[in-house]
Amino acid sequence: MSKSTSLGIWMDHMNAHLIEWTTPAMETKTISSKFTHEAKEHSPGQSEKLMHNKEQHEQKDFYKHLGEAIKGYDQVLLFGPSDAKSELLNLLKADHQFAKIKFEVKTADKMSDKQQHAFVKEYFESLKM
Repeated sequence: MSKSTSLGIWMDHMNAHLIEWTTPAMETKTISSKFTHEAKEHSPGQSEKLMHNKEQHEQKDFYKHLGEAIKGYDQVLLFGPSDAKSELLNLLKADHQFAKIKFEVKTADKMSDKQQHAFVKEYFESLKM
């Protein structure tokens, strides 16, 4: 991905689509959580507490990877259908490394890649007006 100053991230608890706002074409990079619902279903013998701890650990790693990807941007739009975007924002706001980044959180439904790109483009273009 080329370096831009604005980044849109469509995310849920399992996947994040990082979309740089660039002209003329936007690029998308995907980061996925290692903990999947399939993994949860394939381990019925493990205790619920152990599975919950594993899920929490994997979620923390997922957010850590996203934080690393966000460094260096000036503006970040977090959007998607779940509360994962707010959870990520709360973690980032607690870290001084992200203090200079302007964050915005928007609720959005499941979207195709094309719809995600349009959402990011519309949001950042509206800021320029």
